[in-house]
Amino acid sequence: MDRQPPPGPTLVRALSPPAPSLNSLRFLYPHKLVVSHYLEGKPMTTDRSRLTWTFVVTCIAAFMTSLDNLVVTMALPSIREGLHASLAELEWTVNAYTLTFAVLLLPAAALGDRLGRRRVFAAGLAIFTVASAGAALAPSVGALIAARAVQGVGGAIVLPLSMTLLSAAVPPARRGAALGVWGAVSGLAIALGPLVGGAITQGAAWQWIFWLNVPLGLAAIPLAFARLTESREASSRLDIVGTVLVSLGLFGIVLGLVRGQDHGWTSTGVLGAIIAGAAGLAAFVAWELRSERAGRAPMLPLSLFRRRGFAAVNAVSVFFSFGMFGSIFLISQYLQNVMGYSPLGAGLRTLPWTAMPLIVAPIAGPLSDRIGGRPLMIAGLTMMTGGLLWMRADLAPDATFLALVPAFVIAGIGMALFFVPVANVVMGSVPPEYEGVASGTNNAVREVGGVFGIGVLASVFAAAGGYTSAIDFTHGLHLALLVGAAVTGAGALGSLLVPRRRADTVTELTDDYAVEPASALGLGLDLEPAKS
Repeated sequence: MDRQPPPGPTLVRALSPPAPSLNSLRFLYPHKLVVSHYLEGKPMTTDRSRLTWTFVVTCIAAFMTSLDNLVVTMALPSIREGLHASLAELEWTVNAYTLTFAVLLLPAAALGDRLGRRRVFAAGLAIFTVASAGAALAPSVGALIAARAVQGVGGAIVLPLSMTLLSAAVPPARRGAALGVWGAVSGLAIALGPLVGGAITQGAAWQWIFWLNVPLGLAAIPLAFARLTESREASSRLDIVGTVLVSLGLFGIVLGLVRGQDHGWTSTGVLGAIIAGAAGLAAFVAWELRSERAGRAPMLPLSLFRRRGFAAVNAVSVFFSFGMFGSIFLISQYLQNVMGYSPLGAGLRTLPWTAMPLIVAPIAGPLSDRIGGRPLMIAGLTMMTGGLLWMRADLAPDATFLALVPAFVIAGIGMALFFVPVANVVMGSVPPEYEGVASGTNNAVREVGGVFGIGVLASVFAAAGGYTSAIDFTHGLHLALLVGAAVTGAGALGSLLVPRRRADTVTELTDDYAVEPASALGLGLDLEPAKS
């Protein structure tokens, strides 16, 4: 029988580990670090065997879902050839996963809080595993896109709940270290995604990048039921209307961006999709504001955006993901289509970019603790911008890889300098009782930034070039990288609006927040920090 925690909600400060040195590990899970989880009472168990199994299961789940962020990038040329996919369809192969993940990240966590975290976590694993098999068996690119979208649903359920379950199982004194290792596993999966995808695509076939998830999922599901302890939070509410509105809004805008080049930007279908999407997002904002005023729990507490620091760091995060994901989407194809490398060779050659955070973070983490996150964010986005411009200058139909290495390294260092402090900056921009929901919001908007980055830069690429020749591909990539660099450069300027220290932000409270912050956001919870 599962041990039930005693009543009395406690806010678990999962992403504020007590040891400052753990800051160097937080970068390793850059895309989806936190969703708000209010755990009941004390850790669910301190039994060594159950703790070990909880760690194993949650890390397997985190590795699976994190790997799928970039593992498909090196398989795109093979998918294009095998399924006769267009550029727009390749975009959807990536964006279908990212978009559903971003939209469902916050409501999926609330669903677990309400129905039982272990039960919903296992269901998410099942969805992800079945969808992976469906992607591997896809007979057409349409079926592959549909399977990727379902994968995103499973990933949105699994990732946040894996952190919650691990946080609850670990004693407070060891929670920071456990979450640091969990983040390292997730970040390692992201860094190795292009390499793993390239190796599997070359050694077997692109379908095996999805088959890889199936045995892991089949092993993890029964272990989740047998070894994890159930918990729930009865006061969690689901914002179904908000979820539907934001899903339709984002889908409409991304659909218009993806179809614009092929169908014409002024065509009825493209303009109609973008206008409908904008209307959906406007309705979402209106609904969320209404929910807050009515005292209900909104999916996205828009009141947090009244705080300068929170609004600035989220805007900057969108710009960063826009430039990073959009550029990697095209560079991974350039390495194969123009430079002629195999999928494995291309994956290995992205490591100076994607793996650079593994080297930089141990240095940048303690530095962020001493000087604050804003200087590192500014430096990181500036270096990212410089790296993209350097790539653009050296890219040519006959370019050599060695000529690109310095640009890759600079972009990778910039990526690390941004990743390291962003979680602390986000949580430092709001009162402690909102750290979970604030970080979850940041994770979601970064995913959305990546979706728009791929959509916009691919459209720019298609307008200026294409796949017909190496010269056409390079010409299109030149303009796309210029746009990406402009966006990350704007992010560097926007970082100037981020407060220097947490002390700068705690005084930004409005009178409503200062009197009763939980009721101001419609959370309806009596929260107190977890004692360690």
